[in-house]
Amino acid sequence: MNNHINQTSLKEEVQTIVLEEMDLSRDPSDEEIYKTIDRILVEKGKKRYVSLKEKRELRKEIFNSIRKLDVLQDLIDDPLITEIMVNGPNKIFVEKNGTIYPKDIKFSSEGKLENIIQQMVAGSNRIINEANPIVDARLRDGSRINIVLPPVAIDGAMVTIRKFPSNPITMEQLLKYESITEEAVEFLKELVIAGYNIFISGGTGSGKTTFLNVLSNFIPSNERIITIEDSAELQIRNIPNLVRMEVRKANTEGLNEISIRDLIKTALRQRPDRIIVGEIRDGAAFDMLQAFNTGHDGSLSTGHANSPKDMLSRLESLVLMGADIPLLSVQKQMASAIDIIVHLGRLRDRSRRVLEITEIIGFDKGDIKLNPIYRFVEKGESDGRVIGSLEKVNELLHIDKLIKAGLRGSSDR
Repeated sequence: MNNHINQTSLKEEVQTIVLEEMDLSRDPSDEEIYKTIDRILVEKGKKRYVSLKEKRELRKEIFNSIRKLDVLQDLIDDPLITEIMVNGPNKIFVEKNGTIYPKDIKFSSEGKLENIIQQMVAGSNRIINEANPIVDARLRDGSRINIVLPPVAIDGAMVTIRKFPSNPITMEQLLKYESITEEAVEFLKELVIAGYNIFISGGTGSGKTTFLNVLSNFIPSNERIITIEDSAELQIRNIPNLVRMEVRKANTEGLNEISIRDLIKTALRQRPDRIIVGEIRDGAAFDMLQAFNTGHDGSLSTGHANSPKDMLSRLESLVLMGADIPLLSVQKQMASAIDIIVHLGRLRDRSRRVLEITEIIGFDKGDIKLNPIYRFVEKGESDGRVIGSLEKVNELLHIDKLIKAGLRGSSDR
């Protein structure tokens, strides 16, 4: 315990000297900062014993505190950690392999945590303060951040970091994880190539963005794709003619905001073959349906819902937030715009699975008609893991786009 206290005081002492000696406003190189830290550690080592292991740890911790994200940096660098949860300066939790663990680390003060938060949001051109205490942003590696400041966060600033792998998950990996079957993969691949408009639904943490990334790999590489996101997370790498756009929040005066709705409207003037909207959560749903209905076949989007039917109900509500039009008209537009809903879920064993692939076949008597093609069938449990797979329950009824793409013959009708 005493050794930990001594090391903490030495860290703070060395860090203070480094900050006093270096002009950080001129953005010194990492090498310069490391050299200064090493020199001061050597000087301090002449007055008190510091083991080689302690010096290495202090060197890394002080550098992370000055240049990176302090105590969070090691967690961000750990490839096995998928989520980091900061509940004030003294409570930090991580998710690893689907299980949440507390970490025996903390920030030196509330002020240090707030400094790190400002560093995070500055990199995404966002502003967070008492007047605007909630913000979504991203780190340079693409990890998604949600931050809530006091007084909204009662026990201190809250930070939730959803990490994304530097190498996006592939369909082969999803097959290995048994998230989907090979038959369903081939089915979805044909739908993407043929230009079916696909909407991915699911709850929080079900893997919607990951699955959207995977599906995008099936898009022909000669097409022009425009992605629109609240906070850029997609990692599409096989499309040379790719345009990525991200919303801009309003400034401190409440001006200069650029919303998803604005970006969808401008995307329609940029000659896209397909439009990919990262997530629909507000009145932008109306503009998304307009884009899907104006010749941009093969467009993709995602949304939060507990089932395909629930996703349609939620979209109805979102569209009505963005446009004063009759519900009947909204439902007809939805039935016309969206061809397929892929619903994802997280089971009790924490595994992420494709639970349903459903076709929208039309609108009749005030109801959007669905034709489930695949459904997840649970067959038991073994060693805590749910056993089951997607099973085909119906045939695709609307095959016109497949025929047009040459993937089915007209005799298949």
